[in-house]
Amino acid sequence: MSRHWVDITAVGFFIIEWLVYAATLEHSAYGRNSLSARMNRYREVWVRRLLDREARMVDMQIMASLQNGTAFFASTSLFALGGALALLHATNDAITILGKLPIDLSTSPAMWELKCVGLVLICVYAFFKFAWAYRLFNYVAILYGGMPPASQRDTPQAEAHVIRTTRVFESAGRHFNRGQRAFFFALGYLGWFVSPWVLFVTTAAVVIVTWRRQFASSAWAAMAPEVVAGDEGMHKRGPQ
Repeated sequence: MSRHWVDITAVGFFIIEWLVYAATLEHSAYGRNSLSARMNRYREVWVRRLLDREARMVDMQIMASLQNGTAFFASTSLFALGGALALLHATNDAITILGKLPIDLSTSPAMWELKCVGLVLICVYAFFKFAWAYRLFNYVAILYGGMPPASQRDTPQAEAHVIRTTRVFESAGRHFNRGQRAFFFALGYLGWFVSPWVLFVTTAAVVIVTWRRQFASSAWAAMAPEVVAGDEGMHKRGPQ
């Protein structure tokens, strides 16, 4: 056990970073200012504007594109799962190849299989998240179809339907984001196949990159509530 304390610490760091990042993003006041949270406001805007329209074919086409994108990621996670299982099956071949490399990446068969099992679990988690998100997007499409006509938009029933649809829509987006997060952290997890020290670095890199996209990217800035169009924006950008 003492020989593998670095591996145990690195994996523990990986798990804690993933959990803390997810909890901060989804369950904290700080996370309510993330890019995902800002986009959730526009989910409700979309649903409310949908209620004002009689012709909703374009909205259904956009929803279909969201479903197709989610289905693509779900199928991709299955391919990734197959690759992880292939790595698990080819333990002896992988160890032989690692032993021939100019740098020392040797590992025991048990450790290699443990690493592969961890990767398999991440891929399974991602698949379940994408599959559930796909089903939730289907539910949103059904709720779109059941949207009251524009003539009834000021009724309590219409308001309740808007709130219900928005909540299911937000849940679909949340599970889709969790599936993508699993993909990102799976890339960081691959560092463990090289070294536990590399796992520390790749995990930190994944957290930094995903944090920046959620809280410091150009998309996040563009979705800020205080962003206004017009002369002020042109003044900030300067002459083109």
